[in-house]
Amino acid sequence: MNNHHFEYEITVMPEHLDQQAHVNNVVYVQWMQEIANRHWKSVNTGGPEDNAIWVVRRHEIDYLNQAMLHDRLLLRTWTGEHTTSTWYRHCEIIRMKDQKKIITSKSVWVLLNPATGRPKRIDEKMLQRFG
Repeated sequence: MNNHHFEYEITVMPEHLDQQAHVNNVVYVQWMQEIANRHWKSVNTGGPEDNAIWVVRRHEIDYLNQAMLHDRLLLRTWTGEHTTSTWYRHCEIIRMKDQKKIITSKSVWVLLNPATGRPKRIDEKMLQRFG
């Protein structure tokens, strides 16, 4: 497990809201996907070893508080435990004005070879990038 966090901020816009005027649960999943992609791109060196696809096997999300229109949110992610082809990714979304956690999540991501669609081994080089 490592402690390298990747984060960015976002402002809640009208298109993020549901009928109850708070952020729709589906939007949180989209943000989790987006921050995972941004994190991967931030450590991607462009070498042949980066020819890979990450797909989600499982999401586990705890909804702790609600985010509303114009709330400024901090999205944070980091990687955790791993196997030869899966990696746990943690995420939290925090409301900036009061530092309350909105969600926490733990997802299982699988590394695939894009040519075969089969799981690809997570090697030492990849582990070091997220460390």
